[in-house]
Amino acid sequence: MEQVEGHAGRGRGGEEPDRDRDQAEGDRAGADGVRRHGLHDSTMLPMMRAGMVSPMDSVSAPVERRHVGVLTALSALALVAFFALMAWLQYGGSRVESVAEPERALALIVGRTMDFDEAIARAPAWERFFYRVMSSEPAGDLREAIRWYEELADQSFDPTVDLYLAILEGEAGRLDSVQRRMDEWDHRPDPLPELARLVAAAYLGDELDTPPGTVLDEALGEALETGWFRDRIATRLASRAGDRELLGRVTEAQVVRSDRLLLRMRPMIALELVLLGVGLLALIRLARRRGALARVGAAILPPPWRGREGVVVLVRGGALGVITLSVLYLYSVVGPEQPFTRVMLGTVTNLAFVPVLVLAYGRLLRPSELRFGESFGLVPVAGGWRSLALVFLALLAVGQLGEGVMDVAGRWLGLSAHWTEWFDRDLVWGAPLVVGVTLLDTVVLTPVFEEIVFRGLLFATLRRRFGTSVAAVLSAGIFAVAHGYGVLGFAAVFWSGLLWAWAYERTGSLLPSIASHAVDNLMASLGVILVLRG
Repeated sequence: MEQVEGHAGRGRGGEEPDRDRDQAEGDRAGADGVRRHGLHDSTMLPMMRAGMVSPMDSVSAPVERRHVGVLTALSALALVAFFALMAWLQYGGSRVESVAEPERALALIVGRTMDFDEAIARAPAWERFFYRVMSSEPAGDLREAIRWYEELADQSFDPTVDLYLAILEGEAGRLDSVQRRMDEWDHRPDPLPELARLVAAAYLGDELDTPPGTVLDEALGEALETGWFRDRIATRLASRAGDRELLGRVTEAQVVRSDRLLLRMRPMIALELVLLGVGLLALIRLARRRGALARVGAAILPPPWRGREGVVVLVRGGALGVITLSVLYLYSVVGPEQPFTRVMLGTVTNLAFVPVLVLAYGRLLRPSELRFGESFGLVPVAGGWRSLALVFLALLAVGQLGEGVMDVAGRWLGLSAHWTEWFDRDLVWGAPLVVGVTLLDTVVLTPVFEEIVFRGLLFATLRRRFGTSVAAVLSAGIFAVAHGYGVLGFAAVFWSGLLWAWAYERTGSLLPSIASHAVDNLMASLGVILVLRG
């Protein structure tokens, strides 16, 4: 669960200078102009609800000197400490430590990736070209899998991790590494010496005393589960021994498994292409309007509340959210280990957003006489649904194009997303009810809460002090940092944050960003389910 990092400082004498003086004076001038034209709050609020553009950017706020306060300063320190802890956990140690059953998870991920690569190799030429443009080469996938297993081997004592790493090195032609590993295994406890003889026979040309089929059935036992790793070493052994029956049986099993995986992915790829095409058409239509984008909701930017008051709400609410997350984390550590309990804890982490929303309503919205829905444009104005559809589709298209460019650039620079960033064990191994609750959290609750906090409050508050571009960059940066991803993940989230802030600014509604956020999360979740589940 992401939180918003705030900052609060005390001025000389315990009182902070009023940094909103210029903004407040501008608001008074705007208010005088409104009074001269006969427009008062009784006129402005109906105009906002109707989606009409007001003669000024924002409702005026009262000028009031107020020091930040000890509570806000302590809250800011709590947030800074929390983000420092997140950074230390993310970059100071191994990422696999936070994953339950990492050996099982990585074996599944790498095995399915290799299966998918082999299925693509048998696909039609146009399909092969498409996948090679949109994803990495098989050799790149193999190198990445070796890096991931080398990382896991430093953390795990499971002998299958060493075995799978040796198979990957053998498939990559790193025979010197395989030989060194086999020499080491000869001096380690069982079952590694027996596994060393098997790997040496498959990749180094050593002789086996028994036929390959018997070795696989008796010597390995449960060391290798059915899947890509077992098929690859069995194929090597059968080829060296000239066992056509074993080779045919293993090859057929591998083809059936990989083709089924490709068949499951094709509808999703087709859906993404359709959304991209329709989104580009919507983008062209919006571009022809030359900036005259109809509003979806009645929210206005900059917002009517004072910038300092918005920062106080974000900092104090964020600190309360951090406390909520800490309590939930401690419960997950000392509480009972139940699958449904774990997924429910993941869902209720959205409660960390509740304090900032409650504070925002009490200190920002209610004093401005704004209802919750209208202040964030959650209720479309007349004709807003049509604009919502166009902007939503355009956001999806631009988002996909941007992420595609970042993926290509990442491959060129040798960067990739770590598997722990997107793997979700509840989607992969959870019961149907667990999967449903996880999707509810990921696709419905998270987009709504995050968009209200990061765009509706953070971006809007920054707009009180900065222009649209600076506020969008700052809010998107905080949004990306809060996710705790690596370089590529940070770039993707940052890009999305920029797009969604722009949509909020131009449409006066969070609905386009909420819908786009929800679809992005849905497509990512479906990708995990289709590739790894079952």
